[in-house]
Amino acid sequence: MIAWVGVVAFFVAMGATLVLIPRLRAAGITGKDLHKLGQPEIPEMGGLAFVAGFTLGVLLAIALEAFIPTVLPVDFLALLAVLSTVLLTALVGILDDLLGMHQAVKAFLPVLAALPLVAIRVGHTTLSIPLIGQVNFGLAYSWALVPLGVTGAANAVNMLAGFNGAELGMGLVAMGGLAAVAWKLGEPTALALLLAGMGAALGVLFFNWYPARIFVGDVGTLSIGAILAASCIVGNFEAAGLIVILPYALDFVLKAMHGFPSKGWAGDLCSDKKLRCPANGPVGLGQAILKVTGGLHERTLTLVLVGFEALCAAGAALLYWLRG
Repeated sequence: MIAWVGVVAFFVAMGATLVLIPRLRAAGITGKDLHKLGQPEIPEMGGLAFVAGFTLGVLLAIALEAFIPTVLPVDFLALLAVLSTVLLTALVGILDDLLGMHQAVKAFLPVLAALPLVAIRVGHTTLSIPLIGQVNFGLAYSWALVPLGVTGAANAVNMLAGFNGAELGMGLVAMGGLAAVAWKLGEPTALALLLAGMGAALGVLFFNWYPARIFVGDVGTLSIGAILAASCIVGNFEAAGLIVILPYALDFVLKAMHGFPSKGWAGDLCSDKKLRCPANGPVGLGQAILKVTGGLHERTLTLVLVGFEALCAAGAALLYWLRG
């Protein structure tokens, strides 16, 4: 029965994408495809379809809990809190996509979006820290770690973007790894959230894969990050979240070394249609891969990024499945 959460999310997201593509183009809400000849204008804010699919998937899980609680025993309150957080994070993305905002403001606002999770004091305050052991953070967990986790994941996913299919492809794989962990631990609430996210991501990915017919925009990337963080907090498997976020963290570090540039993170499109790392790079994980490989087609680069994330997701899943 829980699989229907993902199925509904998939079809809603796919249908919403079909509706959005012509309307976004007609409204002039487009972005340049930097890695194509002529840099064509592609409809942006396709993340709205992702959020729509995720929302309907979560609402189905809530409805099942409300009317047939024995079928899907999820935490009603936690689902509502996570949905509120994701929708608030999506609102930040919408404002940034339409109006633009200072990087520091965009980085901070997801902290406020995490307040619904803070309000219900979701998660366990005691965490296992390597080389230290069990640490009880008390109120600091809800008031500090939860908001930092949400805003950190949302902004990290938002930064590692710009290549056709990368945001949704990596997000789909990351959520898949975490879903395996949630299944193993018997955490139906986290599993429902992740299945809704996976279904929505897959529904939009069909149109976002190379050559992309729609971009997800900040509304999509910020929402994906919020779902990853919130599901780990709800399911109490934060360690798995730290593993799946590794590619994003590496990208964050590389961009931090260059002062978080708003431009210059893309690859140089050469005459053989391959992307290569600019002379002043690597700025970000994408350029680092281009530098190591000597250049790749955009589709191949996306596959490498997704493959890197797949290794991390598999590592997170194995960590919990091998515990017995």
